[in-house]
Amino acid sequence: MNALSIQTAQPPLPFASIEAIEADFAAHGYICGPGVATTVYLAAKLAKPILVEGPPGVGKTELAKVAARHAGLTLHRLQCYEGVDEAKALYEWKYGKQLLYTQMLKEKLSEVLDGAADLAEGLHRLDGFSDAFFSEAFLEERPLLKALRSRDGAVLLVDEIDKADQEFEALLLEMLSDYQVTVPEIGTLSATVKPLVILTSNSTRTIGEALRRRCLYLHIDFPGPELERRILHARVPGIDDALAGRLAAFIDALRTLDLRKGPSVSELIEWAQALVMMNVGALDEDVVRRTLGLVVKFRQDMATVEEALPALLSRAP
Repeated sequence: MNALSIQTAQPPLPFASIEAIEADFAAHGYICGPGVATTVYLAAKLAKPILVEGPPGVGKTELAKVAARHAGLTLHRLQCYEGVDEAKALYEWKYGKQLLYTQMLKEKLSEVLDGAADLAEGLHRLDGFSDAFFSEAFLEERPLLKALRSRDGAVLLVDEIDKADQEFEALLLEMLSDYQVTVPEIGTLSATVKPLVILTSNSTRTIGEALRRRCLYLHIDFPGPELERRILHARVPGIDDALAGRLAAFIDALRTLDLRKGPSVSELIEWAQALVMMNVGALDEDVVRRTLGLVVKFRQDMATVEEALPALLSRAP
């Protein structure tokens, strides 16, 4: 095996301070508190992954995107699902290209095999050419390996890791332990600059303790009305402050109901954008009933909200 280990160097990523992260994230439309900014800062400085848990739609995936924009780094995203494996996450061989080259080199192969006494001798002669077909020229990099080998650094988003199985967790542990992977046909490939790794989970499955130990932990919950009002101003240009405040208060009250699925922050943003497009300046029963499908996604939840609508609006003055 030819070892192609690249010496790991870790120049500081451009996360200058906690205050700078919080301010620049806000400038990019991502409103967060000092807890989130502190976790990102420490992850960058300590070269540790972040495991972000919380309900869907609270900004876990967006955190990785805005971190990449803040640092001016490429974002590599791996969307997890049941059965995701090494070929989809790390690397695979370009079998089509290998086959094409084999066809093109048929004549050369005939020359190599000419005069071989038996199959064993023929295989022995071909063995010297196998490395050419299992070299970096035929290596198809997937998100994990792309992020690992980025010479300028990168942000790696492993999205919804709770949808993957424990075997994939083991693969991820191997990579995150030393920020390197071994390709049997090539050797050990190590990070030149360790990527900032963000793993997200909706808590549909418990993540193993071994992976949790390697990560900084961050839980993002639904924001309170005041923070949500700030989010609306950042993400919905032209929204009236009174409407933003009432929407935030209404959604906060709505989440107290026993719903199958509570409205997420992303759904609130879409609702606010729709109301601005409709030139709606006030929130009343008629407007809510006509647009409720933007934030409520189940028929039973719709009936529950409509029944409680007068009380909900009274809590959003």
